[in-house]
Amino acid sequence: MKTETRSTCCYCGTGCGVVIESDAGRITGIRGDKAHPANFGRLCAKGAALADSARHDYRLLFPELRSERTAPRQRVSWDAALAHAVERFADTIRRHGPDSVAFYLSGQLLTEDYYVFNKLAKGLIGTNNLDTNSRLCMSSAVAGYKQTLGADAPPCAYEDIDHADLILLAGSNAAVAHPIVYRRIEDAKARNPKLRVIVIDPRRSESCAIADLHLALRPGSDIALFNAMLRVMIDEKLVDRDYLAAHTEGFAEFEASLARYTPAAAAAVTELAEEDIVLAARWFGNAGAALSLYCQGLNQSTHGTHNNAAIIHLHLATGQIGKAGAGPFSLTGQPNAMGGREVGGLANLLSAHRDLANPAHRDEVARLWGIPAIPEKPGKPAIELFRALASGEIKAVWIACTNPAQSLPNQAEVRAALANAEFVVLQEAYANTDTAAYADLMLPASSWGEKEGTVTNSERRISRVRAAVPPPGEARPDWRIAVDFARSLGARLENPHTARLFPYTCVEEVHAEHRASTRGRDLDISGLDYALIEREGPQQWPFPEGATTGRSRLYADGVFPTPSGRARFVCVEHRPVAEKPDADYPLSLLTGRLLEQWHSMSRTGTVARLFNGEDEPILKMHPCDMRHRGIESGTLVRLASRRGEVVVRVEQGEGLAKGRCWLPMHWGEQFMNGYGANALMPAATDPYSFQPELKHAAVHVETVDFPWTLAILRRVSADEALPLLARARGLLKRFPYATVGLYGRSGTLVLLRAAAYAAPADSVLDEIDSLFAMQGSESAIIYADASRGIDKKAVLRDGRLFAVRLAGESLAATWLKDAMADDSLDASLVRHALAPSVRPPSQAAVARSPVICKCAGVSEAQIVGEFARGATLAAVQETLKCGTFCGGCLPQIRELATTALPEAA
Repeated sequence: MKTETRSTCCYCGTGCGVVIESDAGRITGIRGDKAHPANFGRLCAKGAALADSARHDYRLLFPELRSERTAPRQRVSWDAALAHAVERFADTIRRHGPDSVAFYLSGQLLTEDYYVFNKLAKGLIGTNNLDTNSRLCMSSAVAGYKQTLGADAPPCAYEDIDHADLILLAGSNAAVAHPIVYRRIEDAKARNPKLRVIVIDPRRSESCAIADLHLALRPGSDIALFNAMLRVMIDEKLVDRDYLAAHTEGFAEFEASLARYTPAAAAAVTELAEEDIVLAARWFGNAGAALSLYCQGLNQSTHGTHNNAAIIHLHLATGQIGKAGAGPFSLTGQPNAMGGREVGGLANLLSAHRDLANPAHRDEVARLWGIPAIPEKPGKPAIELFRALASGEIKAVWIACTNPAQSLPNQAEVRAALANAEFVVLQEAYANTDTAAYADLMLPASSWGEKEGTVTNSERRISRVRAAVPPPGEARPDWRIAVDFARSLGARLENPHTARLFPYTCVEEVHAEHRASTRGRDLDISGLDYALIEREGPQQWPFPEGATTGRSRLYADGVFPTPSGRARFVCVEHRPVAEKPDADYPLSLLTGRLLEQWHSMSRTGTVARLFNGEDEPILKMHPCDMRHRGIESGTLVRLASRRGEVVVRVEQGEGLAKGRCWLPMHWGEQFMNGYGANALMPAATDPYSFQPELKHAAVHVETVDFPWTLAILRRVSADEALPLLARARGLLKRFPYATVGLYGRSGTLVLLRAAAYAAPADSVLDEIDSLFAMQGSESAIIYADASRGIDKKAVLRDGRLFAVRLAGESLAATWLKDAMADDSLDASLVRHALAPSVRPPSQAAVARSPVICKCAGVSEAQIVGEFARGATLAAVQETLKCGTFCGGCLPQIRELATTALPEAA
């Protein structure tokens, strides 16, 4: 029976509401929830593809265990799996103490999952070795808020975008990382032409499309810029002295430290024009309402905490906080990094924003949980946790819902740590992540669309996550796995408090206990139960008992959660990046996200249309840097840092200054021969937040001469795509350069690219042909030139191009990819793919049709075709779904309507 279930998107911290369509236990469709206040029905490209990603091809369906590290894992029962985990953990704890084990979690877990794991580690086992991949993205924001405002509480709401006179985007490419937030900024600017937008980013990112001022500062020089802006505002009397006197402390000392941050001095450090620094300061200081939105560009730094403090200072000095359209607004990276912070899901935190270092807070939590004490010894944050695995200090680790064998910096060090661990448990929905190779025990977890609980988005809004379908195989909810393990482990350790600690029979009981732990705290949600959310919809915290609604913005009364009730200024100074470019590594490598992909692509990498933007990792470089090194666009290069190297394709990056290059962070071993961008990054961390510097590394780039190249393009059905992609992954390690992925518009393709120093044996090509079902076909067209190592083959089925193998020369793959995806190449022209010339047969025959709607994967040709048949705009949207998700493409669609058929517009 067809059903609809309201839930929340599982990607970024925007927290968009979705409506899941399902039938016969399978997810069949998705649309934005128009009633949800985070997105009002809009979805980005990733969210729009959620239904297509809800396949079971790569899912971990049953527990798997291996008896020894070199043996393959075998399917076992849940009872056997948990019994083995209990035995290994209990034995390790008895022999080496509680701190010999650790847990590494994820900002994609639900709040209830996080709460149970936190209680398991800190309450039952007695170790604070519990950290999360939120350490990699949001811990500097946490520390920055606490140092200045007194609590980890973003004071703003999305509605402030609608009321701002100035929006400052700092270290945030919201157009890509938070697209629905960016759409709201676009809407606000369209309604209010006087709204000014400043984008601070070392490269000209996609978000600069609406920027009135782009400040392309030198990587890592944010503090010099913010301090200089504040110095200008002080000199020009744009600060609010009354607000400073009434509501802040420490400003006089900080003001004195700003004497050396003149615009001229800051310009020398930031590589910005002095007049641009002054202009930005004047715009901010004169704004009626100034709103700052910031993310990983500030957080992922060895001085990320002070980056955050420096931008918060601008708001405190001008009184731009606690009112409509104003405030320092940290955008959360993951869907529930906020929820994890709320329940103490970091090594230095306890439930309800309590600090582990505070004895009173430890006593409060111990009383809440009914145990003698919470351990005092600090836990290991992420980087130190894995170093302790490498040294043997930590013997066993439980990893849940994250992929550290790709996401952490300095991958060589991380993988050595995982290999050295005595016991690794991986609690996962997907069986094929890079980390799975190191797991001794794998436990199948339920995923999006199969789970019940809550998440908290960037604006402190708590939403329900609901299950639309049952999990596949024997997968279980994360909280349930943790509870079952905790009860058995507690019995094995003869802990008398086990039954009291884990009495839960349903997920709502976990949430009720979490709510009780927040009573009287800054994030008090004692009045926010499941029933109220069901009745009134998602709500912002605080929401104490007796309240009728949450609070949109904080600190309107100028009172802050510090001992004095005043916000604090922190003396922050410019510090260099973790490593500066030098003669051996002369370029600055920046990393970031793509619109269509998410993290390590375990989910988005299963949807063909999400590869339409980029289907392989592309290094972007400044044209001058390329010319200096004799590098041409489209060629392969070796990109190396002091920690590792990858071979990738390079293209010109128009938004980059000389000396800077950019690489997306999504690709890892599942899609390329290499560990990806994070293998190059330093593991240096911020001293307050312990967040690593994942945004910048000094690198060297050089051309790689691979005379022999290979490209395979194979048309597949929806059911064939992922099994073939999985088999093709086995070829990645066979070549010094190789990538594999999907591509799709009207049709779906599996793509393999490879390169080598010499042509492989004919038997290798036969093996590849067999894998891609191209062997022994009577409808094959072949072109071979042994003297040049060229061996090309095209296979036709039913008069259509079914598959192409281009060995020895593969440039034709560039135009063939689009022609096959659009199904626009006449079979009579297939010979052009195999001819010695790589030029397409004619511009008309294979003209590339750009994708207009990235959310639905709809090309210009498809839209124009519908208009040519007389369809109205509404009919085109209904048929193709273009413009129905985020709405960003609607202006282009309307323009096409006007051109193709004026009456359709």
